[in-house]
Amino acid sequence: MSNVLLGIAAGLVFGVASVAMMLPMSFPDKSVAPSAAFVDRFAIGVVIGCVQLPWPGWATGLTFGLLLSLPSAIITKAYAPVLVVGALGGLIIGGVIHGWLPRA
Repeated sequence: MSNVLLGIAAGLVFGVASVAMMLPMSFPDKSVAPSAAFVDRFAIGVVIGCVQLPWPGWATGLTFGLLLSLPSAIITKAYAPVLVVGALGGLIIGGVIHGWLPRA
């Protein structure tokens, strides 16, 4: 399977998992926040699948997980949960898609 398809699959799983974590929470508009979270987390998977850097996969994932989560963290002012989930998800996706060791 290509890295792009792996990124799409990982983004779908990460997006669904993020929405599932949000279900017990209450929001003024119940559909907007989970939809935005899904798109945000899906994008992390897709970008990590598409990018090719000479870094270890976990570092690539961590970097893009944090970068793509930062706007949501700033808007919601929920820095810790948004950035931690984005960083962990990116780290795992990057490691799975691109490997855990530096490229030779």
